[in-house]
Amino acid sequence: MSISEQDKKIVRALQSDFPICSEPYKEIAEKIGISQGELLQRLEEMKQEGILRKMGAVLRHVEVGYRANALIVWVVPPERMDEVAAKMCAHSEVTHCYDRNTAPDWPYNFYTMIHMDTPESCIQFARELSEETGISQYELQFTEKEWKKTSMKYFME
Repeated sequence: MSISEQDKKIVRALQSDFPICSEPYKEIAEKIGISQGELLQRLEEMKQEGILRKMGAVLRHVEVGYRANALIVWVVPPERMDEVAAKMCAHSEVTHCYDRNTAPDWPYNFYTMIHMDTPESCIQFARELSEETGISQYELQFTEKEWKKTSMKYFME
């Protein structure tokens, strides 16, 4: 699979800070030298072609005021995974929600990341999620240190 110079420009533009404005894709397109419609069409094509898998934000939770952060690991029956995920993702406190493989000494197959003001509020929120979903086997893993958050950078020649 070859990637065009135009696609490389698009990827480079998406790797930098996303514009905080009413029309971010228009601003990105202008920097690349194409129309917003062309950019959106090509992004959809790149997604369908498997070139682009996902786009997401990186929350620097300390910078926005959250002082307690916890990864909650859950044991969710596989047949309930979609239902439980939908319920948990409906909460704005949940910033990440994904399934994982288990291991012989690690039964947890579902992870959620939450950001709140205090460790106590994280514990209480986990209880509420447990009650809402009926999933009672879980643990909280609190953030002890925030590491530098970086992503891969492509086509930066």
